[in-house]
Amino acid sequence: MTATLERAPIRHRSRLWWAPYLGIAAIVGYCLSPFYWMLVSSLRRTNDIFDSSPVPAPLSLDSYAAAFAANNGFVRALGNSFLVAGITTVLVLLIGTLTAYALARLDFRFKNLVLAVIITTSMFPGISLLVPLLELFSGIGWINTYQAMIVPSMSFALPLAVWNLTAFFRQMPVELEEAAQIDGCTPAQAFRKVILPLAAPGVFTTAIITFIAAWNEFIIALSVVNKKDLKTAPVITSQFTGTTQFDAPFGTQMAAGVIVTIPLVILVLLFQRRIVAGLTAGGVK
Repeated sequence: MTATLERAPIRHRSRLWWAPYLGIAAIVGYCLSPFYWMLVSSLRRTNDIFDSSPVPAPLSLDSYAAAFAANNGFVRALGNSFLVAGITTVLVLLIGTLTAYALARLDFRFKNLVLAVIITTSMFPGISLLVPLLELFSGIGWINTYQAMIVPSMSFALPLAVWNLTAFFRQMPVELEEAAQIDGCTPAQAFRKVILPLAAPGVFTTAIITFIAAWNEFIIALSVVNKKDLKTAPVITSQFTGTTQFDAPFGTQMAAGVIVTIPLVILVLLFQRRIVAGLTAGGVK
């Protein structure tokens, strides 16, 4: 008795196959339009800054030259931003990774409550903490110091880092550590040589998010630092002055905004695979 093979029904391509792509293009265009306009405005001449044409004509790099003028201190501000964001990211990863691993593996009372309190602290807006921070930093002599910008940035980034990494470590089977310890590793060695390399996608994702948040931080850096040599790039950009008293340097600020955005774009492009792997880890087993 021969089995009969049923031919699968032919699925005709929908006439609206282009609709999802159109929706994606609309969303991407909506999200990128402010950045496009910032780039276009930065390439206009000063006299054409209020021109509404979508393409600058003629192209001009005067705004970029003005942004890097010595009196603006923009180069020093970029270095300050790299320093603050870099140290913040390293400290958040160091503390957050160890804390998240402990919350994921150790069993103790009120563990879920501790995790809930940690994530709850990230819900307070930065402006509500500004006055207490100013009073505290004034009392301990931290005004006009790098740590006055690093510590608050850590306090805002740590809860999210701990939450993300805790969920990531929970998805890893405990048998990995047990097998490593059977082979002679101590618990610390099992974590460093087995778990941490496997957690690299989640750690990279957390590092990128932390760096971007610290790089873009504005209100704390504006309030705790008033020395020009210590100001970060977002703060110094907002304080650009024109050639005259009533001149608004929109073009120069747009150029500085483009320059400040470039490191973040490069960072995301370099580590996009690890970021996607970290965001989708655990979605499919």
